[in-house]
Amino acid sequence: MGCMSAPASTLEDAIQAALATVDDPEIRRPITDLGMVSGFTVSEGLVKVDLLLTVAGCPLRDKLTNDITAAVTKIPGIDRVEINFGVMSEEQRKALQTTLRGGSASAEPVIPFAQPGSRTRVYAVASGKGGVGKSSVTVNLAAALAKRGLSVGVIDADIYGHSVPRMLGVEGRPTRVEEMIMPPQSHGVKVISIGMFTAGNAAVVWRGPMLHRALQQFLADVYWGDLDVLLLDLPPGTGDVAISLAQLLPNAEILVVTTPQMAAAEVAERAGAIALQTHQRLVGVVENMSWLELPDGSRMEVFGAGGGETVADSLSKTIGARVPLLGQIPLDTRVREAGDDGTPIVLADPESPAAKALDGVADKLAVRRESLVGKPLGLMVNAKRG
Repeated sequence: MGCMSAPASTLEDAIQAALATVDDPEIRRPITDLGMVSGFTVSEGLVKVDLLLTVAGCPLRDKLTNDITAAVTKIPGIDRVEINFGVMSEEQRKALQTTLRGGSASAEPVIPFAQPGSRTRVYAVASGKGGVGKSSVTVNLAAALAKRGLSVGVIDADIYGHSVPRMLGVEGRPTRVEEMIMPPQSHGVKVISIGMFTAGNAAVVWRGPMLHRALQQFLADVYWGDLDVLLLDLPPGTGDVAISLAQLLPNAEILVVTTPQMAAAEVAERAGAIALQTHQRLVGVVENMSWLELPDGSRMEVFGAGGGETVADSLSKTIGARVPLLGQIPLDTRVREAGDDGTPIVLADPESPAAKALDGVADKLAVRRESLVGKPLGLMVNAKRG
């Protein structure tokens, strides 16, 4: 016997339930919750869905078509789906913006990661100088954390030397919904970079106040959703962006990247020591390009040895608390090749020594911060003196 069609009300409920399983590819929330489904009709096995896009030129309409079709055609008796695309009105986009901001239509959005109840771990990846592979470490840690099922975002805060989009294979540009920015995603990682807003490979020539405003917008105006981890790829050194970060995200934890070379280590110590002035926590040190593994299994220490441990020990003494050496990443041309191809080494070649070392660092960072809201802190209150 063939499949019998369900009663109309039951069938419509099934279609509504199926549509609720489809997430918007950018926002990662059900299209029904976002007000994108303006209606649907069903007749003789054909479902026609009226779908509203946030912008007319939505680059992900094909994915929406495929996801909706796959979800709805699972219903017995439904074998065809047609989607009529429309565009949200200004009022509908404002309503969506209010929904995404938790019911607030404030003209001046807050930075969610700086709020007392935030459970997002924020890691600012710093280095004393350029050329130590800081961005490579950042994108591989992001991909490794996302691979573990965590919700991860990356801010390419290296305004002058932005390279994160290429290394993560991000080609799309952000979508704007009123005053909110939807970050592109790649390998399960949400990404925003100043390079997404400039023409071609144009240089960015900005001074302190503009850098501060750009970072503020990346943190407050971008819709990140509920992140487990946010990584910021900082410019080398201790300049304006590092100072702005301390003001905007005082709870950010600093991760210092260096090479084994003593000259690089000395400069890296200065980058880490800024935490003493900003009162931020130093989560640890990563030594990159630690050695080159030769075909016979031996190691060539191209940049010397001991720099990472030296930085960790020195910073521990400076701040009066232990700063661990989280990992040593071997020098491997595959890291560079994978970055150029847009697929981090932890995904492209997870069994390589460099990927395993980076995964080891990610294991130590993959801890979601627990919110203290509503929890007793165990503080003893002195009795009032008479």
